[in-house]
Amino acid sequence: MADALAVLHDSSAAGFRTVYIGGGTPAICGLSPVLAALSPLVAPDAEVTVELHPLDVSDELLALLADHGVNRISMGVQSLDDTTLADMRRGYTADAAERAFARVRRRFENSGIDLIVGYPGDPGTWLGRLREWGLAHCSAYTLQLEEGTILRHRIDADKCPPPPSDDATLDRFRETAEFLDSIGLKRYEISNFAAPDRYCRHNLAVWRGEDYLGIGEGAHGRIGRLRTLNAWSLKPEHGGETELEEVSASADRTERLIFRLRTREGIDARMRPEWTPTLARFAAEGLLERQGDMFRLTRRGAEVCDSILAELV
Repeated sequence: MADALAVLHDSSAAGFRTVYIGGGTPAICGLSPVLAALSPLVAPDAEVTVELHPLDVSDELLALLADHGVNRISMGVQSLDDTTLADMRRGYTADAAERAFARVRRRFENSGIDLIVGYPGDPGTWLGRLREWGLAHCSAYTLQLEEGTILRHRIDADKCPPPPSDDATLDRFRETAEFLDSIGLKRYEISNFAAPDRYCRHNLAVWRGEDYLGIGEGAHGRIGRLRTLNAWSLKPEHGGETELEEVSASADRTERLIFRLRTREGIDARMRPEWTPTLARFAAEGLLERQGDMFRLTRRGAEVCDSILAELV
């Protein structure tokens, strides 16, 4: 997620069912006022997640978060190779990240990390170090090299190793997925792995097509057919107003359904019968598995999911 706070609401429940405060370093903003303001609006059994940078972790901060109802932590680790971490300007070593997560884990059982796969020069030989961490969740993302970024400029100027090939990155991601499976984290979405009872409820709700409210700079929201984007600093000419877009009923229906294919649950073709021939073809090619009207990604299908989604829409 961008630097944002997102909440999901169910009108049949007593308040927001999930709260997700993300962006990697939200703790530097001082979260007490935000959490205190949200507290009366949050359901008693809500999942409340805060993302933390390893350098932000302290016993005092963790105690404050717990006192304000936070019950889930996601820590951005990215790599456990010290050379790679230095190149990323992360500011910590692999040992420091391990100590920070151990501190998190002592207070929050439902805690996990983020990893980046395919960073230039990262050997990826450190996965085994995670075996004893007691992870409940892991998000693993392949590096996206965007034009105009510092890393892109450095690569173009031969100031850092070239990125691995697509095939090498795919192999590395496959190794990562297999390792996570070996320590009990099952793939429940293309980039997300968790213990059976620790799927991120907030993320799942978004992928299932539920509404969510985005609060803060860079936050996206989906409320009915309305899409919102808070890009105030990116577009100051808008005077600090949130961008609003109302999509058609057809586009709304497609958006809410299409990303279900990314999840372990898959798509029920009865919800879009016109997709059935295409889904059946992908099943015949081994990219989807079919059980009646349900279609789910195979491991190979997960590797080319974007192509499948593009053909459906």
